[in-house]
Amino acid sequence: MRRAIELAARGLGSTSPNPVVGCVITDPAGNVVGEGWHQRAGGPHAEVHALRAAGDAARGGTAYVTLEPCNHTGRTGPCAQALVEAGVSRVVYAVPDPNPQASGGGATLRAAGIDTEAGFLADEAEEGNAAWLTSVRLGRPHVLWKYAATLDGRTAAADGTSRWITCAESRADVHRLRAEADAVVVGAGTLRADDPHLAVRGVEGAVQPLRVVLDTHAGVRPTARVLDDAAPTLIAVGKDADTEHLPGVDVVRLPHDGRGLSIEALLAELHARGVRSVLLEGGSTLAGAFVAAGAVDKVVGYLAPVLLGAGPAALADAGITTITEALRLTLTGTTRLGTDIRITATPTHPSRPTAPKEH
Repeated sequence: MRRAIELAARGLGSTSPNPVVGCVITDPAGNVVGEGWHQRAGGPHAEVHALRAAGDAARGGTAYVTLEPCNHTGRTGPCAQALVEAGVSRVVYAVPDPNPQASGGGATLRAAGIDTEAGFLADEAEEGNAAWLTSVRLGRPHVLWKYAATLDGRTAAADGTSRWITCAESRADVHRLRAEADAVVVGAGTLRADDPHLAVRGVEGAVQPLRVVLDTHAGVRPTARVLDDAAPTLIAVGKDADTEHLPGVDVVRLPHDGRGLSIEALLAELHARGVRSVLLEGGSTLAGAFVAAGAVDKVVGYLAPVLLGAGPAALADAGITTITEALRLTLTGTTRLGTDIRITATPTHPSRPTAPKEH
């Protein structure tokens, strides 16, 4: 199963709006005879790839799958039925499918007389499939907030300079995060200060994410780097913003929620466009709005051994006024990257829904 989880990760960034899934087939003696993963939306599922690789050796064997085999016909056929027809005698899957349109594969397998076990290494498999699971359970994309800061929490110096706080290894890791995301989101302040490109570089075979800018008054310049053709771009503006200077640019108009453009409305729009994972890159004001909206599911911080003593903080007003309201996080990983430390954490309490659930 751990190998199946590793295989599933190969589909990150290329399967949306579908889940990432990995599958390993062993013969009756326990030898691995087939492996597969879901490689792209609309293509064969992990089980089909693994069964094709195994051929007749799958008969009487065991299938290890990271997600309950699907039980419906969409752009591909039901994987539960494919396993039945292949003659496997046992199926072990990690995570039950929460999508009512596709669940029931386990019951189909049991009805066919196949020994079926659920929940094995479920936590590990859930972590790898967090984006899709969040989209099904909460009806919105999974949001990963990434920031880079000094040890005293500054994202730039007092004069606004910020290149480069973190080392080359950390910056390369950010491109990996971009490659795994369906959309990269920044605010107008970051666009004005840094003119970021937001496309993926240095990751072979990467599918470029949708570049999203929240710009209430449509102040983005036509020469901004995010408007080139390296990747698709969406500019989210207020209802009354003048966008005549942006001909041909994909623009969506969002309502205000008292703080700025509605994060709930943005996530609903992105979800409707098939976005299942969002990488929130900046800046601090936008990050504060996402935290206030209960819409941050994971935090990745790159901390550099640098002190500034002044300059903007990583997180601006998030609606938290007292320590009892602090957003508590569970530390899930620390990794040394060059001279920096990457810290990964998730909210201790699950985020609340910010859009209606999808049925």
